[in-house]
This record gives sequence, structure tokens and C-alpha cells, in this order.
Amino acid sequence: MIIPLEPQDLFRIKSSHLLVDVRSPAEYAQGHIPGAVSIPLFSDDERAEVGTRYHQAGKEAALLVGLDLVGNKMSGFLKKLNALNRGSIKSVAVYCWRGGMRSASMAWLFELGGYRVHLLQGGYKAYRSYIRREAGKGLQMLVIGGMTGSGKTEVLRQLKEYGEQTLDLESLACNKGSVFGYLGQAPQPGNEQFENDLFDELAGFDPLRPVWMEDESRSIGAIGLPSEFYLRMKSSPLILLKVPEAIRVERLELEYAGFEKQELIAALKKLLQPLGGLNFREAVNHIEAGNFGQAIRIVLGYYDKMYLKALLKTTDRPIAEVNAETGDAAQNAGLILKLAMESFKKQSLSQNYFPASENTATNH
Repeated sequence: MIIPLEPQDLFRIKSSHLLVDVRSPAEYAQGHIPGAVSIPLFSDDERAEVGTRYHQAGKEAALLVGLDLVGNKMSGFLKKLNALNRGSIKSVAVYCWRGGMRSASMAWLFELGGYRVHLLQGGYKAYRSYIRREAGKGLQMLVIGGMTGSGKTEVLRQLKEYGEQTLDLESLACNKGSVFGYLGQAPQPGNEQFENDLFDELAGFDPLRPVWMEDESRSIGAIGLPSEFYLRMKSSPLILLKVPEAIRVERLELEYAGFEKQELIAALKKLLQPLGGLNFREAVNHIEAGNFGQAIRIVLGYYDKMYLKALLKTTDRPIAEVNAETGDAAQNAGLILKLAMESFKKQSLSQNYFPASENTATNH
């Protein structure tokens, strides 16, 4: 018997079921449920052919075309599943775009081949609607803010070492969040796949403990954060890490001075208008002369102004400040943890939220 599966139940069975995407290769490449393998019922050209037939002659005609296309490939589908499965998992969950004939036919075939089969109701479309609506719901978010170069990413990594739950949005997006953020990074995923990967991370967190993340704008490079998630993040408590400018400049120089000067100038061109012609030319001259610190100070003037402007608009979230005199991530992570625990102690929640990190925080 083929077992219906709702999107919200998918994450409960993912570890024990092989997830099979039967859409076309192009659909899979655009975005798929993390961990899913691709066993397409139709190639991209075949899918187009069936779709054209459907629009020209209706459902029955399209069905006949589809049967002609896949009739001699059915054993190949099952052989591919067996090869991917390698005998370890005899339960599969199958999905197509809407949970229609493509997934139903493959579910029938896989059940015939001896597998226990779940069929995702509403298909990938229903899954996408679910994750966009639910992203971040029920999680206690703690957000680390601060001006460019404050070392927020390093602090986030240190918190993870201390046993805290952390979400690295910039790592998922393959971009550090500025016009220079793509340098040294892998190509960004499509927005659809980013959202899928994001929800997969969120689904793995313990809802009884907070999730730390960086304060981000709505876009990270070319990636846009899901609206519901973004609004939840922007209403969550913000801990503002304040680091002296000299330390921020030093960190950014270490991070970016190793790139080719022409790469830096090409990225800087995106700021030509907001910087103004004189500042832009001066920054370019400093880069060409190897005076990276001076160029960074000019760019920070713009980014600091924009960050403060955005911060002044924040009126509906708790904000606390941590004044750091060092760029040391371990020390600053300790200061942030201490502040957070003191805040939660007032609500008698610290033992539930910070069981692993109390000694760490008090020792820094």
C-alpha cells in the first residue's frame, strides 16, 4: 500500500527513507528537497513534449505520449533506485511537482519492486509553500549585530564551538553580505535551493534552546531571505557587538587584501553612486597603491552610515550592546554569552537555554 505523506511529516522520516525526486533534471537543478536523489520520469525534452501534447489535445492524449516515452525505461528506473539504495533502505518517499501522475506512477513501480513507499501529498509545490510559511516558526532566535568588520562570523563560529546552536546564513548563501562578499566564495545557489537548505537547517534545531545568527539585510548577495523568516529574525532580540574601527579595518584588510586589485576595484564599482565620484576615485587610488586600510576606511564610512540608519528604524525588538576592546572571537563570544545568560536569568530560563555554555561564558 502506498502511504500518503504530508509536507510537515517529511522531516520525521527523512533519516530512514530514501527521498526520490521524479521531476525532470532541469526542475531538480532549479531546486529540490535536500538529500533527495533524482530519478526523472521524463527528460527535459520529454517533459516538454508531454506538456505540449496536453495543451493541444488534452489529458488522455498526453498520457498516451507519456506511456510511449517511459514504457521501455521502467526497468531502468528500478535498477537506478536499487543502485542508489545499495540494499540499505527499503523505504522511499517519492515526489513530483504537484503529487500527480508522475510521482504516482513511480510510486507504483517502486512498490512493485519491493519497496515501502510514501507519496508526498501536493508534491514539491506543497513542500515549498510549507517551508516558506514555517521557516523559523517556534524557534527562539538570538541575533548578533554590529558594523562591518566586527567579526560577527568568527563569533558565531566560536559560539558553535561552545556548544550553542548556530545558523550561518552567509555560509548557506555563499556570500559575506557586502559588494565584496562573493570574493573567494563558491557560486551562490539559486534562491529556491537556498530556502530549501535553510529550512533543512532550521528543522534540525532543538526548539527548547536558542539559535544564534548574524543580523542580515533582506538580501545576501543575490539571495533573498524568505519573508516570514526575515520578519521573525528582525523581531528577535539583537545583541549589538561594538568593536573599535581600527580593529575592524585590520580584520577587513586581512580578509580582502589578498585578492587581486582589479577584483576589488570591480566589486567597488557597485558602490560608485552611493560613495560619490570623489570617494570612489580616492578608494581606487588607495587600492592601486596597496593602501588597503585607507580604502577600507572610505568604504566603511558608507557601510557604517547605512547600518546606523537601519538600526534607527528598529523599534520593536530588544537591543543590548556589548562593548568589545578586542577582535578576539573567543573573548567576544564569551561577553555575548554572559550578557545573554544574564538577560535570560531574569526570566528563569537560563538553565534550559544555556546548559552547555555557562562555564564558557563566565571564564571569558
